[in-house]
Amino acid sequence: MTTPPSSPHRQILSIFPFALASLLLIGSTRLILENSKQGHSLLLFPPDDAILSIESGEQSSWAANFSGGGSVVLDECNVFDGKWVFDNASYPLYTDESCPYLSPQVTCQKNGRPDSLYQNWMWKPSGCELPRFDALKLLEILRNKRLMFIGDSIHRSQHQSMVCLVQSVIPDGKKSIHRKPSMKIFRAEEYNASIEFYWAPFLVESISDHATKHSVQERLVKLDSIAKHSRHWEGADVLVFESYVWWMYKPIINATNGFDSDIQEYNVTTAYRLALRTWASWLESSIDTRKQRVFFMSLSPTHLWNWEWKTGGLGNCFNESYPIQGPYWGTGSSHEIMGILHDVLRELKVEVTFLNITQLSEFRKDGHTSVYTERRGKLLTSEERANPNTYADCIHWCLPGVPDTWNQILYAHLLADYGFLQMSI
Repeated sequence: MTTPPSSPHRQILSIFPFALASLLLIGSTRLILENSKQGHSLLLFPPDDAILSIESGEQSSWAANFSGGGSVVLDECNVFDGKWVFDNASYPLYTDESCPYLSPQVTCQKNGRPDSLYQNWMWKPSGCELPRFDALKLLEILRNKRLMFIGDSIHRSQHQSMVCLVQSVIPDGKKSIHRKPSMKIFRAEEYNASIEFYWAPFLVESISDHATKHSVQERLVKLDSIAKHSRHWEGADVLVFESYVWWMYKPIINATNGFDSDIQEYNVTTAYRLALRTWASWLESSIDTRKQRVFFMSLSPTHLWNWEWKTGGLGNCFNESYPIQGPYWGTGSSHEIMGILHDVLRELKVEVTFLNITQLSEFRKDGHTSVYTERRGKLLTSEERANPNTYADCIHWCLPGVPDTWNQILYAHLLADYGFLQMSI
């Protein structure tokens, strides 16, 4: 029988070794605000119990209101505080049939998912409207520029989402995708623009730095080394970083911090802080804030145990079709890691915009790939799908889906920075 963890702080330090290992193996095989007055006018609401709103100030008020380290409130509006509204007139913004750049890991509809409501939810901030995503505007913003996503397979799905959001307005023959070791680069030729992904699950160097050939169970991190990665980031105009789930396999991690031969066991949170400080030192020595913009995505939540939102539940995210009604903060999201992010970003001498997508994503138990995904490059078999407690992936997200909202928020920031980015050419 499934029982809740005993920690009153709901930290993630000893969660899901087997589940995380198996699900990350799936991912390892694939490599300021304008007021929108049109876009959201046609809202078709399901029954009232499907409408979700964040009630900051209750269960997870600290996380919902976290604003350290440059968390941006656009035009006096906190875009991370709001509700999910059902809108099947405007969403999804693309389909897995219309976008040829999605990996089978995330194409849930193609892979046989019987429901599609998870594609139809729009994030609506409490005090404003997010601008409707405009691919042509974004491409103009990115003209002669490089937008780079840096992180793990969660971040790779955000890269795929952004590519899908823009690719339909680019004529055939004027767009391409290229792969290099640890990189995937989408190019919009007429704009001389690129949307890139770089695999660095720990941000700092590790033995898991090959984009497809790495071990989940045996990991060694070089807490003070980043140059092997950062040389690929130099010159990018917009950098979007993310690093979380790969740290959370066990409460301790093997790492070096100095001599490569001096391998020690570190508490994960201690190691995370040291790695983030190495990253911060690189930023302060390498980023030209007159020309570059830097973002850091907060942690992407997991939904591994449905007893967290359903009394007596013994399952996970499988067969979930609606968001959780707030307030809610899951066991898979570490307050301690959020606190470390707060500390490091607050101490930075360069501006980094913190995109706090954790709370809004917490509610989306319905958005994961579940059993409609692949493992080691192969779609789950019917036998595996019949055993969701073992095989459901409640870490990665279907596309179209939740990562599209993350990109819509990123787009709002880039739209706000449009004048700055033009002057930086």
